[in-house]
Amino acid sequence: MLIKVGNDLFRLLELHHLTPGNKRAHIQVRMRNIRTAALADQKFRAEEDVERASLDEREMQYMYNDGDSYYFMDTSTYEQVHISAEALGDSKDYLMPEALIRVEFYDVEPVGIELPPTVDLLVKETVPGIKGATASAQVKPATLETGLVVNVPSFVNEGDKIRVNTETGEYQSRV
Repeated sequence: MLIKVGNDLFRLLELHHLTPGNKRAHIQVRMRNIRTAALADQKFRAEEDVERASLDEREMQYMYNDGDSYYFMDTSTYEQVHISAEALGDSKDYLMPEALIRVEFYDVEPVGIELPPTVDLLVKETVPGIKGATASAQVKPATLETGLVVNVPSFVNEGDKIRVNTETGEYQSRV
């Protein structure tokens, strides 16, 4: 969720509703400034009004990245926009070239992306599984083609394609 505080846009990272004893309830929020990437902690009382930033979404195709910028192309107008790695956060680990992604815009400024629930990625590197060690479920780290490292079951080998949940970053199945 994006909120507007003053003239700045903030993406909410954590939100806790607190009701301490006989005091008034408040919400403790950890948020990141979209433009400066600075973290901030703030309390909001029940009487305070916070403006939610309305976002427009457009379907765009992920093209490539050059260091700190990730480039997307609008599939209808062929217009290209770039988003910084800080604005994308962990979402950049799930981007594959030519993938169709929904990009969120505030006015004309791209502020983030909405990923599909799962993505299929190729295992680039993992250690071989241990044969006969089946007393408990064995997991091992695997490096995927985007550089993301996830824990996978021992039967997954290099070259396999696996499905990863984009919200939790966990292995779901072999494709």
